[in-house]
Amino acid sequence: MPSTNAPSLLSHLTTELGLRSIYHSPRDTKLLCLQRFVRLSAFGLSTLILVLHLSGLGISDARIGLFMTLTLLGDVASTSCLAILADGLGRRTTLMLAAALMSASGAVFALSGSYWALVAASVLGIMSPSGAEIGPFRAVEESTLAHLTPPALRSDIFTWYTLSGKAGTTLGTLACGWAAQALQHGDGWTPTRAHRALFAAYAALGFLNVLLPLLLSPACEASAPRSPPPPPPLPSQAEPGETTALLPAVAQSTPPRALLPSVSASSRPVVLRLSGLFAIEAFASGLVPASWIAYFFSTAHGMRPSALGALLSLTALISTLSILLAAPLARRIGLVRTMVFTHLPSAVFLALIPLPRGLPLAVLCLVLRSCTQSMDQAPREAFLSAVVRPGERTAVMGVLGVVKTLSQSVAPSVTGGLVQGGRFWVSFVVAGGLKVGYDLGVLGMFVGWRGREEGGGEEGGGEDGEREDAEGEDGREWRAVEGDGHAEGRK
Repeated sequence: MPSTNAPSLLSHLTTELGLRSIYHSPRDTKLLCLQRFVRLSAFGLSTLILVLHLSGLGISDARIGLFMTLTLLGDVASTSCLAILADGLGRRTTLMLAAALMSASGAVFALSGSYWALVAASVLGIMSPSGAEIGPFRAVEESTLAHLTPPALRSDIFTWYTLSGKAGTTLGTLACGWAAQALQHGDGWTPTRAHRALFAAYAALGFLNVLLPLLLSPACEASAPRSPPPPPPLPSQAEPGETTALLPAVAQSTPPRALLPSVSASSRPVVLRLSGLFAIEAFASGLVPASWIAYFFSTAHGMRPSALGALLSLTALISTLSILLAAPLARRIGLVRTMVFTHLPSAVFLALIPLPRGLPLAVLCLVLRSCTQSMDQAPREAFLSAVVRPGERTAVMGVLGVVKTLSQSVAPSVTGGLVQGGRFWVSFVVAGGLKVGYDLGVLGMFVGWRGREEGGGEEGGGEDGEREDAEGEDGREWRAVEGDGHAEGRK
């Protein structure tokens, strides 16, 4: 009996964790996950040292906050231009251009110590001040993954896509902490020289991201518009009694794909609601990005770079492993409830981080926060891919990325002023409170909504959704879910 149950248990486990889905996914899906892993490794590398490097150059805390604000404003330009135009320019081309900007930014940081040169490199290029994804990458890749993946499997694929990014961040942060410590104490380098060497590694990883899109197939590009059915023959084209016209109707040419995409009227209210909620959450995240958290533990508790790197790597590892639980949970309680009920505890623990006076309790709050910090990401990405029409995904995700970046860009200057005024703790408390408000807003606005696609939308990818509107995803309109919504997320 044990030998009979073992294969069944293993099969169930691989299905629940999405391993079967990612294994059978197309080669392009795996390449996109690899590309995210490499990119987030670079972002994780820069996160640990960015504020420390700027501070080591003699830049004040207020100017560091201004630097982060200007960096995020520059990200608005790159995201809005590249992500919104991606389907017209070509998704692979867009990813290559963004990666080239990322590599160029790392090269400037490795070579220059001028404050305004670094600002220019961050504004015109791509340098993550928080370790989180910036630039057009995510919008383009998520839209491509939704394009390549059947709706029923998207939660699994987005889980592994998110997991690959978290794994990259963990590796980059851990390697950065060890490398910085080794270069300073083993080889006797100054902190600034060690940081510049690490920014050179950031540039190299960016260049690798320039090369990876070359391996993607044309299937990643946006689908061409569907050709209309041939019109019936006009009366003048057929003689009485004929079944086929002697002069066939002139074929209608397929219009070229527009460079600037449009968002349908039915999608706009949803996009506006999401924009408001994401603006609140992004502002809260901008108050305490990973670089400011590293700076807090370094200054308030005197942690060394190696210990700080190990701590952030541990929390990133916990956060990464917790992502695996998101897809099974979403299948049982729905995408929206998974987003809210996993994100809410992390918001509370974020607000508690600066309150303990001793290091152990502060570390405990940070670790507890990491346990559910990222579990909402994959369900949120699957939800976003279902709430708008397929042809709008890249543009809408780009717009939402711009909204989040604009909100996030204001926050670092606020934190910089609070740090300079000796009130660093306020940023943590306010950020946690805003995130709680975001969670409650998502729950109130979207818990009873279903997506547009056959069997794949939020809160209604189940049996009822399969029986309704057989006309397909392009004709689907929003409808509220009847009852208590326990059928949410069923595949």
